[in-house]
Amino acid sequence: MASPAHPPLLVIVDAANVVGSVPDGWWRDRRGAAERLRDRLARDGIPGRAEDGDVEVVLVVEGAAKGVESVPGVRVASAPGSGDDTIVDLVAESGGRPVLVITADRELRRRVTDLGAEVAGPRTVRGTP
Repeated sequence: MASPAHPPLLVIVDAANVVGSVPDGWWRDRRGAAERLRDRLARDGIPGRAEDGDVEVVLVVEGAAKGVESVPGVRVASAPGSGDDTIVDLVAESGGRPVLVITADRELRRRVTDLGAEVAGPRTVRGTP
């Protein structure tokens, strides 16, 4: 368990960007694709990161994927508007704790690194080569 001196890593996953990174038919069922990503994150966690619960995962969904429910291990945040803006808000509200944002969106990467977050690409959680 994380101590107050070492808050857990906050991992924010840009669901639309990660799901859209592989042309596997996700556009036919955006909600289902987001649910599969959520379930993979809940099952596998974040590769290369703490396995002992010192990671909090937030999956940000938008548009047709809104309404995806949280599950143990993954909190789902439905963006009221832009998913990117919601991700930036979550980073800004993180209170100085370590944050990793999973996205390939260049502008979003710039916005969150300006706030002190680390970034990694979709392959981090997709498991694709």
